[in-house]
Amino acid sequence: MISLKSSGTFTSAGILSAIAASLCCIAPFVALLAGSSSIAANFSWIEPARPYLIGLSIAVLAFAWYGKLKPAKTNDTECNCETTRKASFLQSKAFLGIVTVFAILMMAFPLYAKVFYPKSTTTATELAFVDNKQQVKFTIQGMTCEGCEEHVNNELSKVNGILAYKTSYATRSSLVTFNKSKVDVKTIEVAINKTGYKVKGYELLNSGSTAQASNTKECSSSSKSSCQKAE
Repeated sequence: MISLKSSGTFTSAGILSAIAASLCCIAPFVALLAGSSSIAANFSWIEPARPYLIGLSIAVLAFAWYGKLKPAKTNDTECNCETTRKASFLQSKAFLGIVTVFAILMMAFPLYAKVFYPKSTTTATELAFVDNKQQVKFTIQGMTCEGCEEHVNNELSKVNGILAYKTSYATRSSLVTFNKSKVDVKTIEVAINKTGYKVKGYELLNSGSTAQASNTKECSSSSKSSCQKAE
């Protein structure tokens, strides 16, 4: 029989590994709440270890549940003090259930992190009436999930003169449409770097292509021709 103390150790290890597995995506959300954007990318180095941390969390929680559900062995010749002693709430099945649900939510955090970030209200119709539009594609280092995307987008939304943006952690890039008369590329780059993720380079798209592609925030440089056809 696993002791109550051991069960608590497994429970703690399970929840800590679950948090660590998604820490690279939880950090941007914490940064949003704390108003300190620069801490967002501090844990991006954990991302390669995410599958192992998830596996560890599942394993230790499963072992903790095994200890809780395994029938206790009775021995008439020995004192059964430990099994007859009433467990506290922190050592109960109910608490382990709460911890398990919390761990699952933490491990799945990258899948729903984007719901916590405000959405842009700029529409394609509004963009159509803006002159001096330019589009630039930034290459960004450090993004690992949709939460990272939304953190970058949130910073971009604060910059006056930016009309639209589409950030992707999969391509490690952000496609930004902006008003050249109000903001320049350097200012946008500084805004992205404030998140803790680093701009490694950028590509200015020609004005003709920009005028076509910037009519929708879903356009990207790789689908520029399809955007032009949609126009």
